[in-house]
Amino acid sequence: MANTTTRKDEGHGTMNPADDKLKKAQESGSQAADKAKDALKSAGAAVGEAADAGASAVGGGLKSLAGTIREQGPQEGIFGQAAGTVAKGLETGGRYLQKEGVTGMAEDFTELIRKNPIPAVLIGVGIGFLLGQLTRSWS
Repeated sequence: MANTTTRKDEGHGTMNPADDKLKKAQESGSQAADKAKDALKSAGAAVGEAADAGASAVGGGLKSLAGTIREQGPQEGIFGQAAGTVAKGLETGGRYLQKEGVTGMAEDFTELIRKNPIPAVLIGVGIGFLLGQLTRSWS
């Protein structure tokens, strides 16, 4: 038995001029969308790299500040202990920023929220409440 179905535009026969224009417009739109996606990926990568470089610079600054506190801060007594603790915290934070950058911080933050969802929601609600109070007092 012969196949009596008709084919619609599979490269056989002629196309309606309106269909041809529609197909070309769809192809152009698809190409434009692909180019836009590529441009956004490139821009996003550049912004991420710049943010990581900035975080690394801030980390270096924190480590430098820790060194300054150790050198010029009090060495003995309760103020010496406090200065040492602050310097140690600054060094630790500086190393973390230099090593992880913004990207690593975001991943760590996401993982922290994933492991502790209820406290994260409660903290978010608390921050929202405080921001609401601040904006109300400015009005």
